[in-house]
Amino acid sequence: MTQSVANGPVVEKAKIESNKTQAEFSNLAASRQTPETPAATGQQLTHYHSFFSSLLSWNNPRASGIAYASIVTFIFAARYLDILRYAFKLTWMTLGVTVLAEVAGKAVLSHGLASQFRPKKYFTISKSTLDSLTGDFSELVNFFVIESQRIVFAENLFATVASFLGAFISYYLIKFVPFWGLTLISTTVIFISPLIYKTNKETIDHYVAQATDIVNQQSKQVRDMAAQQASRASETTKQYVGDYSHKAQELIGNARGRSNSPTAVKSEPALKQDSPAFKADDFPVAPKEDFKVPPSVADSANKLKSDDPLITA
Repeated sequence: MTQSVANGPVVEKAKIESNKTQAEFSNLAASRQTPETPAATGQQLTHYHSFFSSLLSWNNPRASGIAYASIVTFIFAARYLDILRYAFKLTWMTLGVTVLAEVAGKAVLSHGLASQFRPKKYFTISKSTLDSLTGDFSELVNFFVIESQRIVFAENLFATVASFLGAFISYYLIKFVPFWGLTLISTTVIFISPLIYKTNKETIDHYVAQATDIVNQQSKQVRDMAAQQASRASETTKQYVGDYSHKAQELIGNARGRSNSPTAVKSEPALKQDSPAFKADDFPVAPKEDFKVPPSVADSANKLKSDDPLITA
């Protein structure tokens, strides 16, 4: 019965699913290779670009699903479980058992029990492993640094727009949604959005193509209208410039013709000779008799006396 259960269809199915899961995780690990396509600046990207691209594109659905479930579980555990407190509790309980066993062993058996399990050589991390971990951590940090710059400088417009919408919505959600809830929503959107697109790729591409055509038509119409207005403005400006230049040339030609005309030069002295500036009537008549000497005061008094008898009396 045990052998039949061990070789039954349920166990075989479980083994098949386990092998598929291991194969997908192996494929996901093998995808950590430096992409052949560089960034817009020409520099090489990190191997985490290929890794996260394969993870979020659900090329290995079991691995992507397990990764998403693990992150969600960690978020809920950090929210509802006091992990740090449990870590300290596990630590003091382990060390307490170790101390108790060592002391009891020395008291009863003259040698400690914990020291009996001491390995001949303590476990160490090799330098190659540390170098690999350090390099891997450096690649992970550079992945986030490069991606943040690619988003800011709009190397991929879709990613920039998506990041803008995410930051804009998060700005308002953070007012009434706790941090762990916002983290859960962000993780769900990051993992589920590519899956929705992958399962409905044809429909989404169709609507996206229609929207792109509409936008291109409207943009073309706006460009045509702008070009027409610009051509009209250019023609009007050229017409006004031509009219004003023609008038300016006429004025300059008339001024030059007047300054170089011989009749104007010759007629000026003739006008001065024929028509004097002043007439004879403008001046008073000159006296023709000699000036008379005015009478003296005595003569004037004597004349008055002779003329007026009252003065004489």
